[in-house]
Amino acid sequence: MQPRGSSQLPIIAGGEEGYTQAAQRRVLTNTFGAPVDNNEHVLTAGARGPMLLQDLNFMNKIQKFDRERIPERAAHAQGQGAFGYFEVTQDLSRFTKASFLSKVGQITPVFSRMSTTIGSRGSSDLLRDIRGFALKFYTDEGNYDMVGVNFPVFFFRDPIMAPDFFHALKQHPVKNSFDPNSQWDFFSQVPESMHALTIMYTDRGTPKGYRHMNGYSANTFKWVNENGQVFYVKYTFKTNQGVKNFTRDEAFKLSGTNPYYSSQDLHDQIEKGNFPSWTWYVQVIPEGEAENYKWDIYDVTKCWCHKDYPLYEVGRVVLNGNPKNYFAEVDQVAFNPASLVPGIEPSNDRLLQGRLFLYQDTQFHRLGPNYDQIPINCPFRVDNFVQDGLMNVQKNQEKGVTYYFNSLNVGPKADSSYLQSHPRIEPLAGRYDFIHSSEEFEQVRILINEILSEDERKTLVSNIVYSLGKCRKDIQENMLRLFYKVDDEYGRRIQDGLESASKTVEPEHEELGILQKIGQAIGLTSEKSSSQETSSRSNVVA
Repeated sequence: MQPRGSSQLPIIAGGEEGYTQAAQRRVLTNTFGAPVDNNEHVLTAGARGPMLLQDLNFMNKIQKFDRERIPERAAHAQGQGAFGYFEVTQDLSRFTKASFLSKVGQITPVFSRMSTTIGSRGSSDLLRDIRGFALKFYTDEGNYDMVGVNFPVFFFRDPIMAPDFFHALKQHPVKNSFDPNSQWDFFSQVPESMHALTIMYTDRGTPKGYRHMNGYSANTFKWVNENGQVFYVKYTFKTNQGVKNFTRDEAFKLSGTNPYYSSQDLHDQIEKGNFPSWTWYVQVIPEGEAENYKWDIYDVTKCWCHKDYPLYEVGRVVLNGNPKNYFAEVDQVAFNPASLVPGIEPSNDRLLQGRLFLYQDTQFHRLGPNYDQIPINCPFRVDNFVQDGLMNVQKNQEKGVTYYFNSLNVGPKADSSYLQSHPRIEPLAGRYDFIHSSEEFEQVRILINEILSEDERKTLVSNIVYSLGKCRKDIQENMLRLFYKVDDEYGRRIQDGLESASKTVEPEHEELGILQKIGQAIGLTSEKSSSQETSSRSNVVA
């Protein structure tokens, strides 16, 4: 299947007759289409005189240059994109009436954007971070945006915390550099972050490029079938290239020589014909079982156990086309979790509810109110009464009737067959704390003790100590209290590593010394230090 791209939607001003003999000879023009006589020197009053304001070519060229940059994404600024397709491989129509999922073998064009989360545009895409994993499905019933990440969980549940999370993890407002104190101070005050934090400090926090990471919805969605039955779902996209990760040292070294490795790898492999693919799976909970599940299904910091709700295969996503232009397609693509299609609806997941507003609002700021008219964002069909607005370049209601309630029988009509399901709503509004259905750290404990291998546990502790060891003592103690609440052995290993790494080393060998001491503390190198103060550990655990 040929990838969809903006290059397939050419706009030729004036039609074929607009082409002149000069254009066929590739004569340079300004942005008004007028030929340019000289593009090497500005217009001056004499050979040594001042520049003249009437140098229209200079003004046109510089004014356009001054406005080349659009606002950077507040999150996920550094990323790469690709075109491709989605093919249905299993019939799941018993769960959803979404037309693009209705028939085995059905193919839908897609655009994918993968990214880091915290770094600014131009930053390394190899640094430890949660990655964005977004897919835009161009379906026959509108665009469906799946805006996920490469972890099955996220760091917080309530969307009101989003600005604080990004402020804490992005550059310090005074130093303009990443400050581990801010990051760890935030995490120490948000116990629910421990699950995602633990995953991030395994080597999954430094994936070996975008092709080798999984994608997850993290949020919970509702699927509704033709009979109106409701099912709650979470998505998993398993990479068919195999999950591969860099170690901390490998990521650091490669960041110094090729900071855009992940972006380059995705582009180059597609260029070579090695098309990456992911298999889409879904976990399904019938509406009647949701209330009684041991974990709150709306809690984005928790997974659903595969033993309780296994993975159903949905289909396969294949990326087979590179962008024709990065700015036009990757930078201007706009994802929005509120871009849904019939059969897929939002759940009461608080973070998802906040994202329904947040993403559209940031696209209005970045790209303008008509961002959905940009070719990469255009659905196959739009028919409504929306008009005007900055940079409206469509027909703009040329039939003259721009209101729904008219006696002329002009325009589209609403169709009640697309009625959404009725959400259950509590009668009393208020600012409620999240209702915990189980112990906060249970899943983190399972991850550490039952899922990670011993080598992976050692790597996890080493990575945490390396970063947390740069923080103030009070922040370290606050974090240690959380680590001990998760698991005594987990907390002990991290505390041993911090105590060992804090010992004085020669300044010129500081980096090597810290790494050696971390390794000693967690058993990667020689035996760990025996100087462990029981009283200090007791103070932390208390």
